[in-house]
Amino acid sequence: MQINEYFVGQKDIAENVLICLLAGGHVLLEDVPGVGKTTLARIIANSMDCDFGRIQFTPDTLPGDVIGTSVYNAKTGEFSYREGAVMHQILLADEINRTSPKTQASLLETMSEGKVTVDGRTYGLPQPFMVIATQNPVEFLGTYPLPEAQMDRFMMRLSLGYPEASEEWRLAKNFISGKTVDTVKSVCTSEDVIKIKGEVEKVSLSDNMIKYIQDIVRLTREEKRFVLGASPRAMLALIRTSQAKAYLSGRDFVKPDDVKAVAINVLHHRLTLLPEAKIHGDDVDRLLKELMVQATIPFE
Repeated sequence: MQINEYFVGQKDIAENVLICLLAGGHVLLEDVPGVGKTTLARIIANSMDCDFGRIQFTPDTLPGDVIGTSVYNAKTGEFSYREGAVMHQILLADEINRTSPKTQASLLETMSEGKVTVDGRTYGLPQPFMVIATQNPVEFLGTYPLPEAQMDRFMMRLSLGYPEASEEWRLAKNFISGKTVDTVKSVCTSEDVIKIKGEVEKVSLSDNMIKYIQDIVRLTREEKRFVLGASPRAMLALIRTSQAKAYLSGRDFVKPDDVKAVAINVLHHRLTLLPEAKIHGDDVDRLLKELMVQATIPFE
């Protein structure tokens, strides 16, 4: 994969971002500064010849900065739409938790419907469209935690982590040799991505596999240590990401391993532990692994 030639870090991170792109979803990258979140977003955009946009969220960022505004034209006497940062195929929403809830909410329509509404007029977003948001999980001063409604809009939440010693060595060598994000060449076009997304939707999913995914989601709702279980949107996200995982694996059908490969990244940010469970040292990812063992695995 060309992305991993330029992006130094966990190889499955790049694959999971691609899975979300092909599944029509959005990604929340949650990690400390300087581990390559912005670099990964730019590499993916350049590799696919997609239009890239970036907005640095701050407490004074307004919704109009994101979705655009209507500007009065004195010559024509009419209002015209001035595009916001969202009018890009790949949008990096940097430090999304540093802006106000009102501005965070302005992304909701774009993430779920692929369009924006300004002064009663609706404008479609360029396709393919994907939001890659970032936030620092260890810094809380001057931040606004994302509400559950917006967390649920993200198909996956991923953490890059620090690279291994060998990967960090390769990063240094790439930097010295000038092999940076600006030298990434596209291997496909945005039209190719749209075509592949259509092929992902045709990946076969048997009734037994749907039942398996339903069982996993149902078990999260029955688990008493969670405040709330996974939503129907989470189930649909798990279906589509499983199809994308199967497609990238060279298959036209989904098998249980595809579901297992994406389930934790799709579900863990949608689930919240009860305070009592946190006190007892329970962990969302560990509980999810236990629930997937309990779900009935189809044999076909």
